[in-house]
Amino acid sequence: MKKIKIATVLAALLSLLLPVRSMAGTVSMGENDSTGDADTVPVLWLSLEECRRMALENNESLQRADNAALQACLDKRVALAAWFPKIEGTATGVYMFENLDVMGMELQMKGMYMAGITLQQPVYAGGKLAAGSRLAKLGEESAAQDQRKTRMEVIASADHAYWTYLATLKKVGMLETYAALMDTLCMQLEGSVEASMAIANDLLQVKAEQGQIRYSLQKARNGAELCRMALCHEIGLALDAKVCLSDTVLDVSVPGPEEVSIEERPELALLRYQVEARKQQAKMTLGDMLPTAGLAVGYTYVGNVDMRTMVSTGQGSMPYDYQMDFGIPLAMLAVKIPLTEWGAGAQKLRKSRIEVRNAELELRQNERLMTIEAQQAALRLGEGQSLMETARLSVEHATENLRVMQDRYRVQMCSLGDLLDAHAQWQQARSDLIEAQTQYRIDETEFLKTTGRL
Repeated sequence: MKKIKIATVLAALLSLLLPVRSMAGTVSMGENDSTGDADTVPVLWLSLEECRRMALENNESLQRADNAALQACLDKRVALAAWFPKIEGTATGVYMFENLDVMGMELQMKGMYMAGITLQQPVYAGGKLAAGSRLAKLGEESAAQDQRKTRMEVIASADHAYWTYLATLKKVGMLETYAALMDTLCMQLEGSVEASMAIANDLLQVKAEQGQIRYSLQKARNGAELCRMALCHEIGLALDAKVCLSDTVLDVSVPGPEEVSIEERPELALLRYQVEARKQQAKMTLGDMLPTAGLAVGYTYVGNVDMRTMVSTGQGSMPYDYQMDFGIPLAMLAVKIPLTEWGAGAQKLRKSRIEVRNAELELRQNERLMTIEAQQAALRLGEGQSLMETARLSVEHATENLRVMQDRYRVQMCSLGDLLDAHAQWQQARSDLIEAQTQYRIDETEFLKTTGRL
């Protein structure tokens, strides 16, 4: 069984163990304050679902995934706009300081202007428009799957922090119970030593055990404090926030066999989208080698152009001034046919097809790995069920053994060493059960994540 690694998570404890007032009350922090003026701090009660919700609301990675999904949606709109006509308007003003002499005519453009509008419509682009639209749609779908993937990772991290924190709280409570048992035994022995009914060496043995228990209890409390900080970090609270857990039941019922399938995993969908995207990119590469055609229509208006010349009459020549204002309609169909790039286009197409093959190989390889990962998660879940049952039996046996040894010690039918061994076995059995139950909860979340159902 994998042990719960307290020091690797940042989370905390003391708020659950100390006196609590109401659901949104305060926790007394003045345990050893002889004056009775205890400092109080607000306490936040959280369930597992509330921790998940807060983690999703405050996680930066998920927010970036949301932004990426929005960007993909905008890219899709940009790709759709490429199908529509492109309309441009132009306006130009000209002032020429010197007049032009054109075949004996003086052309004056002091304030000439031109204004026009042009419409350009792609007729055929070698399939690149369709491929671009499909790529944009794939990008949007991939961003949605990436959101799912990030969301599951955030929930899994929040669950791990929650159950690890709860495990440390349970261990602290168990050690405090163990310490209370040792304190009671120590008091009994002190009375027996004073009455010369027990030897001082037995009392020293118990006090040495008390010291070891206090050491373990302090380590557990320190670990619980780290776990509280880790949970606060995961759900976006200040690290000094006092958190109490409302879902405190570690004992779980064993469900029926779970189906192992990876079809719902977002990672699998992302790999499939990657293969399809490579195929569309290959089509765009092919489109660079095919003819393209486009239609353009426009209208341009020219005004304020003066033309001066001399015209002959029957009595001689006389000046003639003519101001030109005219419009120019235009329609154009353009066809572009690539002739040769000396084999560069064919090599690019071959390269893009190799990239498609590589994406298919990556899909096949990772599909096997994800299947193995899901099967391993299911196996750990089954092992966790067996370990929990074994740990429950061990606790029952250790509890009964401790009761028997306590009764025997009272009538001096066993030694103090035997009683202390029974205490240690009970403590270890309780600790193993807490670890087994907590690890099952974590493995359950991991199984849902590896099968895409979290």
